[in-house]
Amino acid sequence: MKSRFRLYVLGSCAASVSLAQNLYVPLLPQLQGDLQTSFYLVNMTVSLFTIALAVMQIVLGPLIDGKGRRAILLPGMVLYAFASVACAFSSSVYTLLCFRVLQGIGASVVPLVAATMIGDLLEGKQRASGMATYQMILGIAPAVGPLIGGVLGMYFGYQGAFGFLSITAFVMLLVAAFTLPETKPASAKASAFRFGYYLRVMTSKTGTAVLLLGFMLYYMFYDFIVFLPEILTVTYKLDAKQIGAVFLMLMSASFIGSKISGNVQGRMGTVKSLIFTCFLALISLVIFILLAKIHLALLLISLAIIGFTAGLTMSVPPTLLAGEFVQERATAIGVYNFVRYLGMAAAPIAGSLLYPRGGIILLFGSTAILMGITVLFAKQRLAPRAIKQSSTTTV
Repeated sequence: MKSRFRLYVLGSCAASVSLAQNLYVPLLPQLQGDLQTSFYLVNMTVSLFTIALAVMQIVLGPLIDGKGRRAILLPGMVLYAFASVACAFSSSVYTLLCFRVLQGIGASVVPLVAATMIGDLLEGKQRASGMATYQMILGIAPAVGPLIGGVLGMYFGYQGAFGFLSITAFVMLLVAAFTLPETKPASAKASAFRFGYYLRVMTSKTGTAVLLLGFMLYYMFYDFIVFLPEILTVTYKLDAKQIGAVFLMLMSASFIGSKISGNVQGRMGTVKSLIFTCFLALISLVIFILLAKIHLALLLISLAIIGFTAGLTMSVPPTLLAGEFVQERATAIGVYNFVRYLGMAAAPIAGSLLYPRGGIILLFGSTAILMGITVLFAKQRLAPRAIKQSSTTTV
């Protein structure tokens, strides 16, 4: 019962800081006017937060492995909370940019420690189920964030959005401080930072396969997030409200996939689940390519399948890493987070070159080819682990 409660606390903490990524996105035009600045600098308040979030993943991993979970989590949450307050009272865009970087640094601690602590607290099938539940809770933030931000902005401006983040930050800080224990395994001795932590994760067969799959999965999913509005507008003439409903459907399907992901891992094992769910993601991408321009109903069906497979896959990589790298658990998950953020960043860059030249076929077709190659490579790398895991499960 305690582990389940702590799981919900960790998920809620991660979801609360995740809101900082997209809560005030609907308010960017208002923010530009209020601070009398350029559209470029306003967008930088989003980009710098994400960059800080990504870079700190590889910085913090070894610290969490060496110093402990609470020792890094609580100061990070304090920094995030005070930076959120400072953002609310920022009267210039340059001040806001500075505090958004600090906010991103503080926020970066939470999802990394949360996934690491789940790996510490749970084992086997329970770990797989816990990671799935965690991803499901975390997935709520991007779905409701813009809606909450839009309502708050309507009545209280951008200061209201950051004020909301400040309140939730302090609440979750208090809850975490009083309910989350130190979970660092007794076998994991405190040690100074070593570059070998990264090498062990990145050069192992499991680490290489999981990192490449993570990059491609988030590259693929962000292709949809970035370019789906353009497709729906140009091809099917949908308005902003209708596009929002499509994304809500996509998130709902992902929520369902996350809900059953733990059961899939429990039955198949994490290694086979990773290959299986990534293969399903590839199949869903091919279905989308074939159906996207035929009829809107067929496009919506294909998107529902994509959302469902996205939910299935999200929790499998961190579950596998948490079990494989006990001594370097936080480092492994931190490197994975950094790589998946790179996938998110690469999608709009590559897509902006491919989509204008070849539309859906070139953009998503090239993604499908890369995804197929990556799945085959990962299957080859993970084959010994899959056989070993199957024999252990049978015994």
